[in-house]
Amino acid sequence: MPNELWLRWNLDPGLLIALTLMAFLMRRSPSGLLGVAALAVAFVSPLCALSAALFSARVVHHVLIMAVAAPLLALVRPARKESSPGPALVMFTIVLWAWHWPVAYDFALGWVPAYWLMQATLLVAAVVFWRRVLHPQQAEGSALLAILGAWMQMALLGALLTFAPETLYAIHATAPLAWSLSPLADQQLGGLLMWVPAGLPFLVWGVLVARRGWRTLSERPA
Repeated sequence: MPNELWLRWNLDPGLLIALTLMAFLMRRSPSGLLGVAALAVAFVSPLCALSAALFSARVVHHVLIMAVAAPLLALVRPARKESSPGPALVMFTIVLWAWHWPVAYDFALGWVPAYWLMQATLLVAAVVFWRRVLHPQQAEGSALLAILGAWMQMALLGALLTFAPETLYAIHATAPLAWSLSPLADQQLGGLLMWVPAGLPFLVWGVLVARRGWRTLSERPA
């Protein structure tokens, strides 16, 4: 219930041990520790409980995992060699869209093992993508196009959800009512969040990549 949300911290021992172990392994990497902190916000804070009730909160949850935590973790250990980010972008897209297929989505939120499979595959696909995009030797043009492609496919999915004439996810059929939202309005809000605000972290990473390219260009001898 809304008035109890801030009491809904996820203190599952297995989850806390896993996050603590990750933080220990990445203790010398500021970006790695920030990535673990982002995962803690996603899975430990009340956002996790809220995302079980509202599809719009689930969108925030997934963006936090795929566009904030994943690139921070990818910086810890970039891909072994520079390669085209295209195949990784395709995988990123397939995984995201597959889990938003209504049958798969309801299945994941209705069964704990499937839920963690969803989260793991989303995170892994995103880390693989960002490891290639943020590789120090990756051509800035290719990296920027891949970042734009990742945001555009997410925006397209968000647009489809925003303009869907009916609710798609049975798992969110009643819980939004407690938040004074109809299930359709909750879905539309989630689509809008995926469509526009979700692009902000992609924009930030794009600016950082462009800045790296500009710095490299300016350091070349005339």
